[in-house]
Amino acid sequence: MMEPAGGPRGSGSGPETSTAVTGGETPTATAVAGDGESASALLDRARRVAESVTDPELPAVTLAELGILRDVTVQDGHVHVTITPTYLGCPALREISGDLHRQLREAGFADVTVHVQLTPAWTSDAITAEGRRKLAVAGIAPPRPAARGPVPLGLPGRRDPVACPRCGSADTTVLAPFGATLCLALHRCRACGEPFEYVKDI
Repeated sequence: MMEPAGGPRGSGSGPETSTAVTGGETPTATAVAGDGESASALLDRARRVAESVTDPELPAVTLAELGILRDVTVQDGHVHVTITPTYLGCPALREISGDLHRQLREAGFADVTVHVQLTPAWTSDAITAEGRRKLAVAGIAPPRPAARGPVPLGLPGRRDPVACPRCGSADTTVLAPFGATLCLALHRCRACGEPFEYVKDI
């Protein structure tokens, strides 16, 4: 995760995968049964597998909980998975695509294509309630509701304190604008003294 759907995250190395970049369209293929499995059962199984894949940079949450898994369809046994990156140029896209391919193939789906859909853009509001809970349990502060409306000029300030995921105190301070990835910021709690990462609200 790096510059918001419009900035870098590098490409990185990883397994060769079949990835198609799309605009705002979403695949509308209808699932077709295979080996006695009904169309709906086949689609449900493919969806369950895709929804179980975890994010390589935030392994505490799945792609579905992070909100980047947009759609899963099956046509003639071919699985199409649509994802939207948190940031354009996100270097984890290659790893995410590879993980989706690998886990779906291990589940018996030989033909898989991962589509990267850039619009509508991802927002931190897409993280599910369960995803936010899991982030907090992992010691990562979940994002606050993303700001909407006109973007103010000048140096940005914090809209309100980021609560410590460990003790709950709002007496926290920013140590660095970036953590292990560009989508994270490093904070420290003055109450318990513990440092923690915060998923930026976008």
